[in-house]
Amino acid sequence: MYIMGVSCYYHDSAVVLLQDGMLVAAAEEERFSRKKHDNGFPQQAINFCLRQAGITAQDLDYVVFYEKPLVKFERILMTALGTFPRSYPVFRESMVAWFNEKLWVKSKLQTAIGVSPDRILFIEHHLSHAASALYASPFEEAAILTVDGVGEWTTAAVGRGTAAWNGTSGSTTGDEAQNTTPRHENKIELMREIRFPHSLGLLYSAFTAFLGFRVNNGEYKVMGMAPYGSPRYMDDVYKLIEVDDDGGFRLNLDYFSFHRSTHRTFNHRFVDLFGPPRSPESEFFTLTTHPARDYPKWSDTAAAQNQKYADIAASIQKVTEETMLKMAHYAYRETGCKNLVMAGGVTLNSVANGRIIKETPFENVYIQPAAGDSGGALGAALYTYHVLLGQPRRFVMEHAYWGAEYPVDEMKAAIETSGFPYKVIEDDEVLLDRVVDRLIQSKVVSWYRGRFEWGPRALGHRSILADPRSIEMKEVVNTKIKFREPFRPFAPVVLEERAAEYFDMPSPERYYPARFMLLVTPIPEDKQDKIQAVCHVGGTGRLQTVRREWNPAYYRVVEKFGEATGVPILLNTSYNLRGEPIVNTPQNALNTFAKSDIDALVMGQFLVSKR
Repeated sequence: MYIMGVSCYYHDSAVVLLQDGMLVAAAEEERFSRKKHDNGFPQQAINFCLRQAGITAQDLDYVVFYEKPLVKFERILMTALGTFPRSYPVFRESMVAWFNEKLWVKSKLQTAIGVSPDRILFIEHHLSHAASALYASPFEEAAILTVDGVGEWTTAAVGRGTAAWNGTSGSTTGDEAQNTTPRHENKIELMREIRFPHSLGLLYSAFTAFLGFRVNNGEYKVMGMAPYGSPRYMDDVYKLIEVDDDGGFRLNLDYFSFHRSTHRTFNHRFVDLFGPPRSPESEFFTLTTHPARDYPKWSDTAAAQNQKYADIAASIQKVTEETMLKMAHYAYRETGCKNLVMAGGVTLNSVANGRIIKETPFENVYIQPAAGDSGGALGAALYTYHVLLGQPRRFVMEHAYWGAEYPVDEMKAAIETSGFPYKVIEDDEVLLDRVVDRLIQSKVVSWYRGRFEWGPRALGHRSILADPRSIEMKEVVNTKIKFREPFRPFAPVVLEERAAEYFDMPSPERYYPARFMLLVTPIPEDKQDKIQAVCHVGGTGRLQTVRREWNPAYYRVVEKFGEATGVPILLNTSYNLRGEPIVNTPQNALNTFAKSDIDALVMGQFLVSKR
């Protein structure tokens, strides 16, 4: 049985394909279109998934959309009418968009894919989120927490789910278990919901816009800016949101415009409270980021204003963390489950995730790597297979390598067309030794192997690698490789069995979010000076743990670097330039290599250099 899940028309359009409950392929449209956060119809991702499985549309049993468009249209219409006439501009633009495309999802799926209407299903947005985490996790039962901007009406939900394995218990390898009676039925119950316009995600997005970043794109930059400030404006943030002890909340809509404007998320009262917004793309420097005051564009006034922005970022980040902690505690009290699964765009907030893992009674936490809207495609397909069709589980998402890969001939042709010198090194041990030699010499190496990752993080198939030991390397990669803001942190990738030596995480094999770079955790003081390039302000790291069986070559290059230096960690960042999606094809990889100061490129068994 083949089931395709589709998400599109808001942000991060994506497609997944299941075969008998096992994931075959998953990809965001942006990787093919080269348009970051592409929200259009994901035709190229659809074609890829069919190609990867070696099937045609006629082989699909169901195509499932990740939300219910008519219910979402109802919310937009009711909201516009409720704030009319101030909402007329958003009403006009919404009607154009919806009557042009968004209302006709079923027809579009039917014609673009080539399936009959009776094989097209629709799943509620937050049920899709919940299923994307529960049925990708190793758990038989779990509490569920979903938090995002908005689906149809729901913006956050707490629930409980159960998962029937094809056997007596869950298999963390995804292998088929014995055919015995399962202990649980497949079921998801969302017990408590918060509805639009009250949204933690939209609150955070309002501050994202205020701080000069793009909504649905720059929220992680706010999280990266926050450690440079102090949460001195929390009292002001709490004028915008009222949170109860159970994590229920209501926004004070007097400060917002997102419910009646096409282009503004906050209004003049917000500005009166927090001051003038930060200019988009403006320079960010403070006494914390540039203590020597040797920055060419230094200005005491600008540094002071930037410090205020950092303090505001720290404040909204702290309020978000505290609210999510309350929601998680409530989920534990209501369900009594030892396991928690989370999904929705807000659960990509890795600092909040780290606190939930450390400060709640849950023994285990799982977040699948594409926790935002793209992951809704996965959840819609899994919900259909397991809940609607009642099929037992056979799959756990242990890694994120579900995208496209390219044959040797295509890689070689792209390299030769580029004109860069290269060597073919068939022996991986020799190739990895060459890579480690370059890393130790403070060279930057891009790493292109296998199928690209599912989700927003580069996890060792489309990565840029560097020596984590020197603080200078952070500036080199930020300014000369990625061409991005100098305050942005980098992730450490560490061998899973060595993670407890460098990070505050006993029993690292239990930390599923760390496998997908969805967890920030403290770095012990005696280790911080050993990995300065990946130690963020305040002594934390957003780490990725790696096992040999998931990615042998990636594991081995980290291991070899550890053998040579005593530090079993590398700096890992996504293989892309600022404003671009992570590379997909060999040509993408070589274009990025050419446009940056990356020193060498590993592409399969090819080692490409610039001289």
